[in-house]
Amino acid sequence: MNQQPENKFEEFEKQVIIRRKLLPWWMKIFCWIFMIMGVCAVIALPASLFISHFHLSFYGFETNVPISITGLLILAVLIFKGFTAYLLWFERENAISIGKLDAILGVVLCLISMFVMPFISDNNKYEIRLELLLLVLYFRKLSKIEYEWDNLESI
Repeated sequence: MNQQPENKFEEFEKQVIIRRKLLPWWMKIFCWIFMIMGVCAVIALPASLFISHFHLSFYGFETNVPISITGLLILAVLIFKGFTAYLLWFERENAISIGKLDAILGVVLCLISMFVMPFISDNNKYEIRLELLLLVLYFRKLSKIEYEWDNLESI
């Protein structure tokens, strides 16, 4: 005989969080930080049409003009990082692949800001980006949990 649950919403109430347990504590914190930053970037994009001056800076790229190549690059990267954090937090199947792409993009942008920007910008100051260390750790951790993440059943 087929038993029906007493409560029709019972199946929704017992969502089990499986994949999120694979993420270390520091990645969970960064997920929240980047989801918030991604929302702020989405809000900043239309707001920049009305506000002409606000400071944007990420991975060594800086601008005071949001509607510029650098400003749009920074906002696009923040939105992408927010999207990646959302995928990881809500345990989507393609989250690890997108996260690894996010890490590679971050490393490339850091290297460009370190080795290319000093030669093409007015200030010739050379900076070492410590974000590289976190990005490498992020990529390595995603690579370590990728197999387990992909082989768990989705919720």
